[in-house]
Amino acid sequence: MHSVLAIDQGTTSSRALVFDESLRVLASAQREFTQYFPAPGLVEHDADEIWQSVAICAREALDAVDARAVAAVGITNQRETIVLWERRSGRPLHRALVWQDRRTADACHALRAAGAEPAIRRKTGLVIDPYFSASKLRWLLDHLPGARARAEAGELACGTIDTWLMWQLSGGREHLTDLTNASRTALLDLATGDWDDELLALWSIPRAILPRVTGSADVLFTTRAFGLDCPVAGVAGDQQAALFGLQCFEPGDAKCTYGTGCFILVNAGETRPTPPGPGLLVTPAWRIGGRTTFAIEGSVFMGGATVQWLRDQLGLVTQAADIEALAASVPDSGGVVFVPAFTGLGAPHWDADARGLLIGLTRGTGKAHIARAALEAIALQVTDVLAAMRPAFESRLKSLKVDGGAARNDLLMRIQARLLDLTLERPPQLENTAVGAACLAGIGVGLWPEPASLRTHWRDVTRIVPDALALDTAALATRWQAAVARAKGWTRAAE
Repeated sequence: MHSVLAIDQGTTSSRALVFDESLRVLASAQREFTQYFPAPGLVEHDADEIWQSVAICAREALDAVDARAVAAVGITNQRETIVLWERRSGRPLHRALVWQDRRTADACHALRAAGAEPAIRRKTGLVIDPYFSASKLRWLLDHLPGARARAEAGELACGTIDTWLMWQLSGGREHLTDLTNASRTALLDLATGDWDDELLALWSIPRAILPRVTGSADVLFTTRAFGLDCPVAGVAGDQQAALFGLQCFEPGDAKCTYGTGCFILVNAGETRPTPPGPGLLVTPAWRIGGRTTFAIEGSVFMGGATVQWLRDQLGLVTQAADIEALAASVPDSGGVVFVPAFTGLGAPHWDADARGLLIGLTRGTGKAHIARAALEAIALQVTDVLAAMRPAFESRLKSLKVDGGAARNDLLMRIQARLLDLTLERPPQLENTAVGAACLAGIGVGLWPEPASLRTHWRDVTRIVPDALALDTAALATRWQAAVARAKGWTRAAE
């Protein structure tokens, strides 16, 4: 029986999982890596450390199975994080700039003020924001001595993390990215599926440093890393991979992944849609057999990272999983509202200047109320995004598939179902980014003929329905919107 190795390179850790043809996990390994915060708003990763973490995980997982049975490798990754390196040596010129990094906020403001957003929106489906890769790449070229001249001379290469991993897996021979990752750079025209000269000029990016854009389930090259001898045949950004892994194959199928952030995607079919609201994105979901499926996306920057902050910076809990019991120890938040805008606000606001806010504190406020407010904040952010999406999908949006580590939190899921007035479907396997990468790779090498053949693998789903949880949703929404307005206006108030 064949198997597939899925590499899942995330924001805080790397994972490797080996799946059999029934999508059962045969072996897995995970390793965290260092997060660098050089200054407020700056977030960096060591690209070499990322590769080493992937290599360690892959070897550990493969040691537990028959590596000769691995038919393909699939890759999924944190998307907008960008790496710049020397082609000759493979040495990164700087730490990777992470999708959470906000150092380019002023440059994005200037470009928006110059009237560039309509053209970028029309071609890429994105908004102008530091979240996306183009402004980060431009910063690297402008701030590293000699980098721009070397880039124009073809001495440098760049890419999102999928590109960096494929460079390593191919021994420096292949410089590739798939359509889903390429679309997150703000340099790709969705109409052509390739880099766009007008966008490259707008962001001052030389074409010579960019990778070739491929499909999401193509045989790309043979890797001999980790003792393998098989093709890399499936690549997708983490949220598109999760959409695929959760088998959201039909228009209107929706999912939310509760990871470091929360990412809501709805399958929009093969016709490129018009965004139903100004704060929502159009993104390729995958390209298989030359046919592209699109999705509408809303990105929330602080999901599980909100709980991590309570754990690491405030010491409210020892382990992230403890937040549920603490929050459940009180009937409500006691009027406390938490807006976790630590790196600005994503969809549907796209306000890079917003900052975190904790409001409604009294002498009776305890850590349990703050914990409860944090879970409500995660669910309220997702609710804002779904509210913006619903006009386009109202007749088809019957449920929401959920995954990611924070989806294990039953209280959070009950709050979410109640706020959305929507049934949540939670599979037993909550790491569906890796499942999606494995499925795409398996389709790429013919283990499965098409997405529809995977439906039998969706089983044992837990359905979380809007229940009698004591929650005054109207009052909570009113307090939330008022607090968000304050978080968005903090710089103006300071002036």
